Amino acid sequence: MGRRTQAERDEATVEIGFALFVATSLAGAAFVAVTAPVHFFGVTSPSEHTLNRVGAVVAATVFVASVVTILVRHRRAGRRRVEQLRADQSRAAQPSQPGRTKPDS
Repeated sequence: MGRRTQAERDEATVEIGFALFVATSLAGAAFVAVTAPVHFFGVTSPSEHTLNRVGAVVAATVFVASVVTILVRHRRAGRRRVEQLRADQSRAAQPSQPGRTKPDS
């Protein structure tokens, strides 16, 4: 694809930070949602340990799925921008048709 500009590297860094923040927030919410009976309603063992384990698994799954989804969408959007930029450049390089004026003249 070629070398990236500083702006593209900065954009990727911000997107990774955003993905991690959102994924952490969603994973925490998922963990709390699954383990709420233990913390708020006083459920005791053995279901206490089971709910904590299930909550950890659900949180990890939500975290990974969120990060992957956000980063894949970002990559697709970046590819679309690059393709659009190339298409715009190729159209701009085309000579104008004889007998027609350029819109910016």
